[in-house]
Amino acid sequence: MSSQNDYDITIIGGGPVGLFTATYARMHKAKVQVIESLDQLGGQANALFPTKNIYDIPGFSSIKASALIDNLIEQIKVFSPDIFLNETVNSFEKTDTGFCIKTSKKTTHSRSIIITTGIGSFQPRRLAVDGACGFEGKQLRYFVQDPNEFTDKNVVVAGGGDSAIDWALELEKKTAGLHIVHRRNKFRALEANVDKLLQTKTIFDTPYLIDGIEERKDDKIAITLKKVKSDERQQIIADYLLVNYGFISDNKILHSWNLETEHNLVKVSRDMQTSIPGVYAAGDIITYPGRANLIATGFGEAPVAVNSAMQYIYPNMRQAVHSTQLMKHFLK
Repeated sequence: MSSQNDYDITIIGGGPVGLFTATYARMHKAKVQVIESLDQLGGQANALFPTKNIYDIPGFSSIKASALIDNLIEQIKVFSPDIFLNETVNSFEKTDTGFCIKTSKKTTHSRSIIITTGIGSFQPRRLAVDGACGFEGKQLRYFVQDPNEFTDKNVVVAGGGDSAIDWALELEKKTAGLHIVHRRNKFRALEANVDKLLQTKTIFDTPYLIDGIEERKDDKIAITLKKVKSDERQQIIADYLLVNYGFISDNKILHSWNLETEHNLVKVSRDMQTSIPGVYAAGDIITYPGRANLIATGFGEAPVAVNSAMQYIYPNMRQAVHSTQLMKHFLK
């Protein structure tokens, strides 16, 4: 007989992919626990950009990150896995029947593990110009908590990835004027969203780098741009500068788990298994050839990881193959 602290699957990480992984695992009637180091579910989406529109979730032309997380939490309530917040997995060790998992609060046993920690703990890549730190939290921002704060303001968005373009699309409707600054003429963001932004009144300043930032007496800032491979400079007067250069992740604990990694990401096989049998992973924490770094990709990897884990711990069990069968099986 299993004890209260025995689980079929332990999911490390309570972001969007972790939430759906738990839901799908519970559809298989697995006993599941979710361990999340933050004090809330939702991971990076909820902590960093809850009001941002996400454009690459199937079935939605766009959906705010907070709404996506709310929907995932509402879905997971139907299946009721055990959820533990403010708790960090410090280590896990292989046993004869699975894994002994030691967290910052307790020790549990699990027959398998699925890692969905995303990029780990994260900090924004900061603007590397003299005096920039003095503007942080005022005219210089790395996150947007309330888009309405930028209404009728002149705003400069710096960056060329999905986050920069997504925020530009969101803020363009509210601002008095919007510039986007990128060091290349080509953007890394989804082409459809770049094309959508090109149809607006947004001014594209490319290829330029931010070379300086100065405060003005009217509480605005003067942003100096330097053209790449040139001495040409220009200046923009703005109310806010929103920098989206990506994040620096810290996965120190991940390395202590002795998993095979590549560029701080966990290497997995086609069935989402890591270098340790019985330990699987899904979402932004993993790498394999051709992977697209999207939430939707992680949603697709979650069922693969769960099915593989269930096959690992119950090799003779016949598994349902689609969600309708799973729901009928669960709700009997």
